[in-house]
Amino acid sequence: MSAQSQPRRVENLHTDKGKVPVYATGIVAQPWDEYSADDHATWATLYARQRELLVGRASSEFLRAQDAMGMTPDRIPRYAQLNAVLEQATGWTLIGVEGLLPELDFFEHLANRRFPVTWWIRRPDQLDYIEEPDLFHDLFGHVPLLMNPVFADYMAAYGRGGVKAHAIGPDALQNLTRLYWYTVEFGLIREAEGLRIYGSGIVSSSGESVHALESAAPNRIGFDLERVMRTRYRIDSYQKTYFVIDSFEQLMDATRPDFTPVYARLATQEAIPAGTVLDTDTVLQRGTGAGWPTDADA
Repeated sequence: MSAQSQPRRVENLHTDKGKVPVYATGIVAQPWDEYSADDHATWATLYARQRELLVGRASSEFLRAQDAMGMTPDRIPRYAQLNAVLEQATGWTLIGVEGLLPELDFFEHLANRRFPVTWWIRRPDQLDYIEEPDLFHDLFGHVPLLMNPVFADYMAAYGRGGVKAHAIGPDALQNLTRLYWYTVEFGLIREAEGLRIYGSGIVSSSGESVHALESAAPNRIGFDLERVMRTRYRIDSYQKTYFVIDSFEQLMDATRPDFTPVYARLATQEAIPAGTVLDTDTVLQRGTGAGWPTDADA
């Protein structure tokens, strides 16, 4: 994996036929010296805002891990400095990428304890929303929990499972993608003080950080592997359903078995629309779902 000297900023294309995802496979060196004052200011604004917002909302383990990594609001962190801490803690390293990776490339990186981090950060006019995962989402949202040994093992196991699912076929891959969405991206955890956020899509979003815990709209359901894998999700709005784990050990235990028979069972069952509550669900808090569209579930 050789680094490229001039990394690109790769984003989705918007055409008259809609949004077209653009994938890039290049591994790049972080061009830290080329970040502008605006780039560092964007990081500082987002970091300070989120850290203040996450007090009493984010998992205590997430906040401890972020502090242990040495992230600060004054400037964009250097991947090399974070790697020195992260690799010693759990054997993971960060690699710079230009944007979205093809699925198999992403899985293979995770399986080998390499976490892809987009090298570029959103523009000042994108502070509140950006479609693609940028440096802030990846670095602030995803990376801290890789300091946790159990969660770090879960992510590597997920990568190995992704390589297998990719070989099995698109249905298995869809099931596994839903697991990632509802845990790594939008997961909640039950701690002694109450429900807390650990999913990167929530902790890196000011609006979703409040919505996930305090809004009456979404349903918060106890984690069940096959239930999660059957559940569609929204990519264009706040989530209508969140799944709640009791511990990171629960995630690891759910990942250990071979998923092949799980995929076979799920192939005979209908997918569940986002926001649906089943009679068998362990509901921690049920939302109304009022005002939410249902025709764009993934």
